[in-house]
Amino acid sequence: IPLLCRALAMSKRPLLLFASPWTAPAWMKSNGDVRGKGTLKGHAGDKYHKTWANYFIKFLDEYAKRNVTFWAVTAQNEPLAGLFTPPQAPTIAFTAAQQRDFIAQDLGPALARSPHRTQLLMLDDQRIHLPHWAKVVLGNATAARYVAGLAVHWYLDAIVPPGCSLEATHKLFPDHFLLYTEACTGFFMF
Repeated sequence: IPLLCRALAMSKRPLLLFASPWTAPAWMKSNGDVRGKGTLKGHAGDKYHKTWANYFIKFLDEYAKRNVTFWAVTAQNEPLAGLFTPPQAPTIAFTAAQQRDFIAQDLGPALARSPHRTQLLMLDDQRIHLPHWAKVVLGNATAARYVAGLAVHWYLDAIVPPGCSLEATHKLFPDHFLLYTEACTGFFMF
């Protein structure tokens, strides 16, 4: 928080911050651990999903008390990577349908009821999942009304051309923006 406050004070323009969760607390996960392959216990609309959505609001509340506001949050960082990560990595696995239901029943309504004007981004994973992920989530009118845009990572861009992923998704859902949110060079040693 002190570093964010310094950056905000130094910037000549407003900084648009976004946050993306890695994992819920262990007691909320199917594997009982913040690390490894696990989902949120139960199903959308239940106490675990509502509580996890409220964690987002509490996070935003606590940062706002320190004059740090967030332009956006993502529903989950790399939701499908949760199925493939090493056992020590903190994560929650979501399918597109699980993320859709969490957004429609829990996270979207919680953000809408909150005093925060924070936007919601979906996916936050490789573009290899597009346009399928967008069709599942944004194809649902309830979920779509809570989602401002799609967060995309570029680690596997060499595998999936932009035309069949980004362009196809934009054509299907032109009112939802696409934003690259995570990448690095040297991911593949070759």
